[in-house]
Amino acid sequence: MVKQLFPEARCQNWPPTAVQPMWKTVWETNSSCLREGVFRTTCDERLIDALPPESHNARVAFLTPKNVTPEKMSCVVHLAGTGDHTFERRLRLGGPLLKNNIATMVLERKATIDEARSLLYWLQTEAGYSKMGVCGLSMGGVHAAMVGSLHPTPIATLPFLAPHSAVVPFCEGVYKYATAWDVLREDAAALTQDVTSLAEDAAQKTGITIEQVRDRLRSVLSLTDVTRFPVPKNPQAVIFVGATDDGYIPRHSVMELQKAWPGSEVRWVTGGHVSSFFLHNDAFRKAIIDALDRL
Repeated sequence: MVKQLFPEARCQNWPPTAVQPMWKTVWETNSSCLREGVFRTTCDERLIDALPPESHNARVAFLTPKNVTPEKMSCVVHLAGTGDHTFERRLRLGGPLLKNNIATMVLERKATIDEARSLLYWLQTEAGYSKMGVCGLSMGGVHAAMVGSLHPTPIATLPFLAPHSAVVPFCEGVYKYATAWDVLREDAAALTQDVTSLAEDAAQKTGITIEQVRDRLRSVLSLTDVTRFPVPKNPQAVIFVGATDDGYIPRHSVMELQKAWPGSEVRWVTGGHVSSFFLHNDAFRKAIIDALDRL
């Protein structure tokens, strides 16, 4: 599974690519400082050539307490959920952790796994942090689990409101009611017939059913199944947080993650996929603190 997603990886022995962010100070007070940095994406050069110029560089925000040396601090990299396109929400989550000497690094990218591992490597080797972690909400939580699994050293790993696979929200959760299955069926039929147009009757001619289309999507999205990834170096420092009434992520999916990673912990907050996050920020912060304490 890991080799399919990351052909050059050798599981947890895959070394992160070194990066050197260029930093500028956004603001600072007597007790804290916010910097923003830019670094060239760690994607393969062949992929970079296929990307638009604005995607060649990754952006990161770095909120740190002042007057504390890095070896006495921790830092958590916060990954983006679906539709989270700025630093603001994740900085609000991490800001109150400054009083616990926990810095927050927010990565503004979607190709996050390799870049997040590189930032963690930078935090350890260049910045001198003693404890590190990664967290994310929803899709960002899936990515956080992948990063925690693949990172070569023990880190705190905190998937928030995250499924064990993208199959779950799209084929089991509420997204299945919003997916244009007929369009996907026509697309699949057109590919089968080796034609370029998506004729309305193509699906009928080839006999492709909606259920077959769902099965194809399941097959593609199964590449994101975190339960097939290696167990993190320190599973005791893994805390999953699920929501009791999450229409996107059913309870069984969260439990699949804990089952795959013995020693990890599952916590629950009340509410749905969105409301639980806005209503229970303190619970997510507590999970971050506790996971770092287990390193």
